[in-house]
Amino acid sequence: MKYLLSLPIFFALSFLNAQSGIVKGTISNATNNKPIEFAKIQVIDQQKGATSLDNGSYEISGLKPGVYSFKASASGFKDLIMNEITVTNARSVELDFPMEEIIKEKSEVTVKAAPFTRKVESPVSLKTLNSTEIERLPGANRDVSKVIAALPGVASRATFRNDIIIRGGSPGENKFYLDGIEVPNINHFATQGSSGGPVGLLNVNFIREVDFYSGAFPSNRANALSSVLAFKQKDGNPDALITNFALGSSDAALTFDGPLSKKADFIFSVRRSYLQFLFAALKLPFLPTYNDFQYKVNYKINTKNKISFIGLGALDQFKLNAKVNESIDMSDSTTRDFNNYIINNLPIQNQWNYTIGVNYSHFSKHSIQNVVVSRNMLNNRAYRYRGLVEVADSLLQDYSSFEAENKLRFEHTYNKNGWRVNAGVGYEYARYYNSTYNNITVQGSPVLIDFSSNLFMSKFAVFGQVNRSLMDERINLSLGLRSDVNNYSKLMMNPLEQLSPSLSASYRITPQWAINANIARYHQLPSYTILGYRNASGELANKDFAKYIRADHYVLGGEYLTKTNSRFTLEGFYKKYDRYPFSVKDSLCLANIGSDFGVVGNEEIRSTSQGRSYGLEFLYQQKLFKGFYAVLAYTYVRSEFQDKNSVYVPTAWDSRNIISLTGGKRFKKGWEVGFRWLYSGGSPYTPTDVSNSALIQNWEINGFAFPDYSQLNTQRESSFHQLNIRVDKKIFLEKFSLNFYLDVQNAYGYKAILAPIYLAVTDASGNFVVDPNDSGRYLLKEVKNASGIVQPTIGIIVEFAAKKTKK
Repeated sequence: MKYLLSLPIFFALSFLNAQSGIVKGTISNATNNKPIEFAKIQVIDQQKGATSLDNGSYEISGLKPGVYSFKASASGFKDLIMNEITVTNARSVELDFPMEEIIKEKSEVTVKAAPFTRKVESPVSLKTLNSTEIERLPGANRDVSKVIAALPGVASRATFRNDIIIRGGSPGENKFYLDGIEVPNINHFATQGSSGGPVGLLNVNFIREVDFYSGAFPSNRANALSSVLAFKQKDGNPDALITNFALGSSDAALTFDGPLSKKADFIFSVRRSYLQFLFAALKLPFLPTYNDFQYKVNYKINTKNKISFIGLGALDQFKLNAKVNESIDMSDSTTRDFNNYIINNLPIQNQWNYTIGVNYSHFSKHSIQNVVVSRNMLNNRAYRYRGLVEVADSLLQDYSSFEAENKLRFEHTYNKNGWRVNAGVGYEYARYYNSTYNNITVQGSPVLIDFSSNLFMSKFAVFGQVNRSLMDERINLSLGLRSDVNNYSKLMMNPLEQLSPSLSASYRITPQWAINANIARYHQLPSYTILGYRNASGELANKDFAKYIRADHYVLGGEYLTKTNSRFTLEGFYKKYDRYPFSVKDSLCLANIGSDFGVVGNEEIRSTSQGRSYGLEFLYQQKLFKGFYAVLAYTYVRSEFQDKNSVYVPTAWDSRNIISLTGGKRFKKGWEVGFRWLYSGGSPYTPTDVSNSALIQNWEINGFAFPDYSQLNTQRESSFHQLNIRVDKKIFLEKFSLNFYLDVQNAYGYKAILAPIYLAVTDASGNFVVDPNDSGRYLLKEVKNASGIVQPTIGIIVEFAAKKTKK
């Protein structure tokens, strides 16, 4: 009781020590990291600021906790704005300004700072989000993967997975980079051969900003067809040890960051889920558990050299709740049958993965050299027994696999007199292992797939990009070229076959209006599951057929910048696919696969499929202005691939109309309210082959109904839409901050109607009922498949600082 009585006093203290926030950092030349003296740093819309010292350092103190934007100005350099930086009492904010030199300065020319990121090589299809925008998004629950769905071109689906579907492309067409180091997947329970999963792997406490490319990829970023997501992490606090504890909808996270020495700092976190307890309480038939860690260590050797070490890893376990029906009423036969369906068909899965890497940077007079070394590994095990009886005769599926990659990349970036040249080379040594035992049916007949495979590969890459600005930067041009080869086969050793050119152009008509364009060709190596698949003779079945997948991009757009920190963009895009893997077994393009648990591509293919995706994107983005922020994104997209008869049919990602509307308001005393409304057109699906699925021999092997691919994607699910609402209350004490939030997903409880599920009818003893009209088939029943519930979450984030470290 005494603790309850002390709460009013505790909250009253939140308004004391209200102006002790500190922002500090270094102003430097972006080309050579040389400190800039006498630069002015201004708190926008505030009468506060500072001037940098001879070592480039500055400090602004006495800031009331809140969100601010900052502007840096220096003679001979372009102004630079940092938007929406969160300032608290618990920690000082380390905010560095790497400033670009003005190419040519005339008395009548004024180079104004832009509140939105511009890159010469990517004038279109690039959006940037900072940590403040990521953390506050309603419905995301601090999951970076869900935040991406607020951007144009990104489809949302009525499932609990984080499949990133960009401009009609499959989830396997995306690539991820963390501080310049490639990370194969950013989700727990990853779909091998794709990139999706139900829960994000990255801890939002680490993320400073993310650059999202839905086209116009830089040449030094490889192996993507639909998007590149480049995450930039925060540095550790240089002054004191900071502890952050977050309790959210599915996990608890503990993060530490602080100094290691005068020149070194670190940030480290661990997370543990409690979904298994929640799912058990909700009487669900499966129990997922995930754990992860993440770290970064910086060492600033001197002003010319720095090095960073990063690490990321996960341990995921997927168990079945075999006793779930013991708590389900006997009269609820549909729920009991559905639970049995899940229990008997979902494999038990154990998965772990990690990525570790080192990024070394050296700054010369007009250039930067980067050396990046990394290793990543994924280990995946999934098995399934008939009736959950783990004896040899009941084994239906046993899959064990790992992928390991060791990577080295060198880049040289030169800047002088309006020219920017980036060139580099890369090498990668990869090993893939696969042991597969799987009972399946092919065209209605039972087939046993039983093989093991070891694959060793060396990959080589060379790339370059040249940027040039003309007419006082009104015209910007960029030409890129890349080629990738590997020793898997002779087909893949020819660098001309994987030649990837790109051309970007931008013309700024006025300071507010611009026309932008990009044309490019990209290549992506098929997944290891395809490359390592072996036939009954033990030979690599796809060695003479697999090719790099190819996509040609054409993008044209316009941009208008307002005077109130907002912009409007309109882009048209066309993607032409070639050499996409085509399944020999199912006679369909694998571009339709990848949004479910399991493995994609562990089969014989031919690189013959062609496809296309095209559409229009509109974006209105309002940065924080007088307490308001908003994002409206609309996309019209068509996604089609040729079927086995060379006829274009919609893919599983053909959502047509996609809308995301996000908005919010910051109030006084730490209150903030935000909302997000999502809409996606219904996704196509393939009807079920009920007749062949019901065959006793097929059902005993599969345990579920399989699609009729002769009717590929001829049906559609219902449209999906939902409203997410979030309310935050922040409390600031001296060296201590609290953030309570209420996040409600699907506030009005909309249920999307998905593809129907077919279950085998059971008798009172749980045995399958034989069709009275056909003794060779079980009796199946259709079950409506609706998805969508109201999901409220109450979360808390606590952050506090230890005593300042002496250096």
